[in-house]
Amino acid sequence: MRTPSLSALVDRAEVLLAGPGRVVIGIVGAPGAGKSTLAGQLLAALPADAVGHLPMDGFHLADVQLDRLGLRDRKGAPETFDVDGYVAALRRLHEEPDRTMFAPGFERDLEQPIAAAIAIAPSARLVVTEGNYLLLTGDGWERVRPLLTEAWFIEVDDDVRRERLVRRHEQFGKSPDAARAWVDVVDEPNARLVRATRSAADVHISVVE
Repeated sequence: MRTPSLSALVDRAEVLLAGPGRVVIGIVGAPGAGKSTLAGQLLAALPADAVGHLPMDGFHLADVQLDRLGLRDRKGAPETFDVDGYVAALRRLHEEPDRTMFAPGFERDLEQPIAAAIAIAPSARLVVTEGNYLLLTGDGWERVRPLLTEAWFIEVDDDVRRERLVRRHEQFGKSPDAARAWVDVVDEPNARLVRATRSAADVHISVVE
């Protein structure tokens, strides 16, 4: 199957936008696959007043909760997110389209969620959400897929993806050795979990660098 180009993905989104109701496109992929980059490109190519953005990263549990639960060393795994809050936000997009929805964002410099950092206006008839676990089938995540109009799965060469993750961890304070250890111990098990959900996506995108 041929990987769709960015212009083809924009065309697909425009067709969905022309239909009735609110459209929610979920971009899924392993850590470091390029989900946020694709989401940004898609949003930039569509009319600004007609689109919104709801990243799953805003639903990270704060460090104080991870410490309480003993999960700080697994930050980024499925159980370190507020899946109930994320599902509630997705439902509100469909059930309350005429109200501005405020949602949490994620501050990379702090590595913490920030309450009400995002506003999605009623005019945003197409909302892009991206995250690792949109296609999981257990622990509450199975409620996400029915709330997505389409799910797009993005992949990149594993070596490229791992190097991206190492650089990201270094950028936000880890030493090179600690960054690589985190990728091996935390990110890669999560990546394997995400790859196992690939078949549930509507569109498959392979990025070549």
